[in-house]
Amino acid sequence: MTEISTRAGVSNGALHFHFGSKVALAEAVEAAAVQRLEALIGEAPPGAGSRLQRLVDVTHALARGLTSDVVLRAGFVLCSDAAWVPAADPRTSWQRWVEALVREAGEVGELRSVAESEGIVTTVVGATVGFEVLGARDAAWLAPRTITQFWELLLPTLASPELLAVLNAKGAEGA
Repeated sequence: MTEISTRAGVSNGALHFHFGSKVALAEAVEAAAVQRLEALIGEAPPGAGSRLQRLVDVTHALARGLTSDVVLRAGFVLCSDAAWVPAADPRTSWQRWVEALVREAGEVGELRSVAESEGIVTTVVGATVGFEVLGARDAAWLAPRTITQFWELLLPTLASPELLAVLNAKGAEGA
């Protein structure tokens, strides 16, 4: 806690006033990270476009957030410790959101008939968490080009032919 307070530029007493232990501090960081993730995910307004484009867009936003938002990044890092059982886990929140969005995409006919929702979720969540882990040491893993290349490879295997023609692998920000 002393090292944390020093690096944060606050007194040790002030840190202990707000957080009684490192566990309490870690839980607060994780909860804040989940809130930041939920803000990225947000609620799409009705008729806001396809679910798959939304998935692409939010994946790009997540990569940007992991690059620029220290709280979001710290929350993801904290939950990577296998010995730690997080009270609020941003990776689990991410997985659940991807599962729900992919299920919706299937229900409204955005997926190719041969695309399996479970495989799509495994691929997207596994890749994005991999980008996050690798991006901690090499920012290129979280760069827009990397995320775009991932979607350029994946979209043709999962999007219906009609939808594929209008999807943008660069995301809304990269359009």
